[in-house]
Amino acid sequence: MKICITALGSNLNSLIDPRFGRAQYFLFLDEKGELKESVLNPGAGAGRGAGVASAQEIVNRGAEILITGNIGPNAFLVLSQTGIKVFLAPPGISAKEAFLLWKENRLNLVQAPTVPGHFGLGRGRGRKGGPPGRGFGGPRRFGG
Repeated sequence: MKICITALGSNLNSLIDPRFGRAQYFLFLDEKGELKESVLNPGAGAGRGAGVASAQEIVNRGAEILITGNIGPNAFLVLSQTGIKVFLAPPGISAKEAFLLWKENRLNLVQAPTVPGHFGLGRGRGRKGGPPGRGFGGPRRFGG
């Protein structure tokens, strides 16, 4: 069984990346928790479609399980259609801790996207974070 964990760095002591599509690294482990491969996410820098590109990378590398901080709608659709099970890890823990929680059946299986599309961009498009009229940032204003 191949397990993929999104991480901010290239080793098991790295923190979980809270994003999937724009995660910095994908760590691939075996069922014993041994790191087999660390891959820079090729979708992280995509202008558009980062979630789908990242999901395709996971599929192509044969992962059966994904452990991540959050997942958007397009990536979730690709992964669920290919049978990859997605588990949500809490923020601020290492990839190794996330694996151990999964192994102990203490992570939640994701049944639907956990964030809206474009969540990982971090440009004020999220809830209460952007300029008025963009995303959920506030009412629309026209003119000056």
